[in-house]
Amino acid sequence: MNVPFFFQNRGEVRVKKNPTDALKKNYDMIRSGHVKYFNKDWKKVEDWTSNPDTGFQYDINQHWTEVEDLSKEAGDIKFVWERSRFSWLYTIIRYDHHYGEDTASYVFDQIESWMDANPINMGPNYKCSQETSLRCLNWIFALYFYKDSDQLTEARWQRLVHFVYWQIKHVYENIDFSKICVRNNHAITECMMIYLGGVLFPTFSESNKWKRQGLKWLEQEIAYQVYKDGTYIQHSHNYQRVLVQLLTWTIVLSERNNIKLSKDTYQRASAVVSYMNRCCVGLEGQLPNYGSNDGALFFPLTDQDYTDYRPQINALNSSITLDLLDSEQAIAEESLWMIGNLVKKSKAYIVTANEEYVDFSIGGIHTIESEDDSFTFFKCQAYKDRPAHADNMHLDIWVAGENYLRDSGTYKYNTEDVLINYFAGTAGHNSVMLDDQNQMTKGSRFIWFDWTKEVESKVFRSTEGLSIKAEAKMFPKVNGGVTHERTVTKNRSELNWKIEDVVGGKNEENKIRQLWHPNPGLESRIAIKAIDDNGEVLPKKVIEGWWSPYYGQREKVSVWVYETQGKSITTSIEISA
Repeated sequence: MNVPFFFQNRGEVRVKKNPTDALKKNYDMIRSGHVKYFNKDWKKVEDWTSNPDTGFQYDINQHWTEVEDLSKEAGDIKFVWERSRFSWLYTIIRYDHHYGEDTASYVFDQIESWMDANPINMGPNYKCSQETSLRCLNWIFALYFYKDSDQLTEARWQRLVHFVYWQIKHVYENIDFSKICVRNNHAITECMMIYLGGVLFPTFSESNKWKRQGLKWLEQEIAYQVYKDGTYIQHSHNYQRVLVQLLTWTIVLSERNNIKLSKDTYQRASAVVSYMNRCCVGLEGQLPNYGSNDGALFFPLTDQDYTDYRPQINALNSSITLDLLDSEQAIAEESLWMIGNLVKKSKAYIVTANEEYVDFSIGGIHTIESEDDSFTFFKCQAYKDRPAHADNMHLDIWVAGENYLRDSGTYKYNTEDVLINYFAGTAGHNSVMLDDQNQMTKGSRFIWFDWTKEVESKVFRSTEGLSIKAEAKMFPKVNGGVTHERTVTKNRSELNWKIEDVVGGKNEENKIRQLWHPNPGLESRIAIKAIDDNGEVLPKKVIEGWWSPYYGQREKVSVWVYETQGKSITTSIEISA
């Protein structure tokens, strides 16, 4: 393996050794047979084809086309894929680097165990081409790190490369599903794997074709999926971070192999850094829990919690500029693993907007960063691509890095309808419902009908503060759609927000329900007063809701509701930080 990679062997890794207790703990858990599911919940796992959440055992004699990926009996198939993705290899590799040990025998034993249990194209672990692509990428990372180990025998090498070849071939032959039907982070992952498969394994008979077509398709997908303002087609910060890591792989390995990417690819990657960095406001690197969140972090190269986005934003920024947004090793380690051996011919820069108000109009995201150390995140979008959540007019409020009013998250993709409707529907967001209706019509699985397409927004500035006025036509079951107008006014120097909700075209019997999801640990610091269009103060109704910070986990929380059969609610929000 002489083709340039992030490094050519473990001796070329440009990361200062820093053995930590967190790394040792995670390493010991893996060696004891545990897997960290969705980057949060440890589970003991004995094999490669059973679901530890339900106990269901998949039939390895079934061709992958016969495997059901949506089954109540089997449960969420993501619980099977998680171990087989091999993202946990990064913990082993990092442990070996920082502690100066060599567990290559364990790594190759695990890969061989997987190959023994998963004949090519048989069983659940070939069902998803993205999972297949990620598995290959993670194996390749390990191959380079342990390249000079005596554990990498010729027999092991030949068998492993054989499996890599057939898995890339599988991805190539089934790419139309992702490129034509799906067109999200799956397509970018798979096109990147085809491209890098051709680059990193030039002796494969299809390598030139894979390299040429893979790069063409990859850049087409980047141009299609990444909006010019830096927001993303999937309307999700979690999935946008997936994109961030894939862009970093693409840029670094292309440059390491003297392959020229398009100017547009660099421009969109730079815009992504600017957007993500603008929204990365949590004390520990969190962004608003916006859109679908399935716990994906494919290449974990630090000890940081899954909710910390700084390492990945830092790495993409470094791949373009060679500069670090944050030089603290805990944050910068991912950058150093990936760009430590990268040399650029000319200096590049990324300009991140620091103005009080920055809008990302294509993605429908409005942000206010005030002098009182608050951050306001407001969503109102006309959809041209498939919506993820019915979350228009959602308002996220942060003060001094803490999330006071927040998005409820996602929980699971394959669970009870009532939970799917709550988390993906309007009920899980700081917005307005008409009665119990969503803003759009819910279909099966990830599908929404009656997309919100008619949207207008304006911003107004004054000496006291700034107002964002947005208007959208939604709730199609009421007279074919009604107009929801929301104006968010932020006082420039005080922790005070004024929210004006006006619904036009509803029936007299339709009830406006304004929803707020406070952080339970900060409830006592939040004061909300809501008034209807008759000047009456509306009582606060406290109902039971849910909060899902990590995929597969949920906890009961309170939701504050203000209701009226009138046409408007004017609300003041004050926070005592």
